[in-house]
Amino acid sequence: MNARARMLAEESISKVLFKLSVPATIGMVVQALYNLVDTIFVGRALGAESVQGIAGITIAFPIQMIIMGVALTIGLGSASIISRSLGSKDYKRADIALGNAISAILALSILITVLGSIYIVPLLKLFGATDTILPFAFDYTRIILYGTIVFAFSMTVNNIVRAEGNAKVAMLTMLISAGLNIILDPIFIFGLDMGIEGAAIATVISQAVSAIYLVHYFSSGMSSLNFHASNLIPHPDVFRETITIGASSFARSASGSLMIIVINNTLAIYGGDIPIAVFGVVNRLFMFTFMPMIGIVQGLQPIVGFNYGAKNFERVISSTLLAIKVTTVISIAGFLLLFLFPSQLFSIFTTDQQLIDAGRSATRIMVLAVPFIGFQIVGASIYQTLGRAWPAFILSISRQVLFLIPLVLILPRFFQLEGIWIAFPISDGLSFLVTFVMLAKEYSVFKGIRA
Repeated sequence: MNARARMLAEESISKVLFKLSVPATIGMVVQALYNLVDTIFVGRALGAESVQGIAGITIAFPIQMIIMGVALTIGLGSASIISRSLGSKDYKRADIALGNAISAILALSILITVLGSIYIVPLLKLFGATDTILPFAFDYTRIILYGTIVFAFSMTVNNIVRAEGNAKVAMLTMLISAGLNIILDPIFIFGLDMGIEGAAIATVISQAVSAIYLVHYFSSGMSSLNFHASNLIPHPDVFRETITIGASSFARSASGSLMIIVINNTLAIYGGDIPIAVFGVVNRLFMFTFMPMIGIVQGLQPIVGFNYGAKNFERVISSTLLAIKVTTVISIAGFLLLFLFPSQLFSIFTTDQQLIDAGRSATRIMVLAVPFIGFQIVGASIYQTLGRAWPAFILSISRQVLFLIPLVLILPRFFQLEGIWIAFPISDGLSFLVTFVMLAKEYSVFKGIRA
């Protein structure tokens, strides 16, 4: 048993969760920070047009979520196979999963780039771009699409690195891309006076450097996995399992993309450019709040996957319960920050008083159920790590597709613009109930096996 396997199997749960989660959390927070910085720099650089610039990035975000969804489908699907295979000492299958993941993400990235570039304008209009927002959204999205292959590759392979228990390398990968993006943003946006296009170029360059670092990691032999060119050829069983398990991640990102499309179009009807910009800022603040919780979950996944493969169900239960406690504390802290200081947070992005005032009232409604989010994030990820595709899929779509989208379409008919904001806490509450029922049932099963 190598050092990483011994850590996952034998170290105290709190110690190993801390060891794996802290690097992942740092990486995710920095990753969220550069999304915030992108929006802040664009809002400040465009001055009087800050509303349209921020709204343009908001309109473009569903395309980025689709790319992210494809990358997570391959990355988390293969990561689940790899962590369970390492736990059961099936190293050949783990290596096959690595090769299949790389070939799949490269092929899918090329397809997204080609189709996205051809249909970019119709897509942006579908996503809710008004005539005043479209030029900004087009300039940003066109460049982001060119960087699809490096963005998707980095995200996919980073999840594989984390699955083998190398959290520090996974963290460093995100620190490289996020840190470089934060440095390049002001250079391209202000120094070279490229505005919103500069923000997109900085993002693509930083992701390319991150991808190069990951190639170096595997080619230098630092990984416990072995890359063989022959494993690039799709292995039917492994590829099918990768897609089946990862489908919940795609469903989550696709439903998130669909949610943004519906919300943007509904906001355009009931409010126009300012509410779209408000939603863009709040969405990024939410991401910044949720990223530490996702970091905890990313630290949890290799522990659960390895010990589930090794049939050590005691550690599966203990690590999951600890992760729920930690993420709940984080979600409550995030709620307090967003509820108490919305005006101050919006003022970082813009000097437009209308946008700040609208953002304050919207944020205080939207965050009311945020304390439940940590529990939901842990719940959705557990089933995916265990290779349980159907429950993972249900939890992935419950908040956004089953609850939020119908509420966004119905409530504005009665409450106008405010109805869109009210839909968020209601959907979060309903999703929490579904997650709680499913996890309680799973906990009983594991308790029975353990007994």
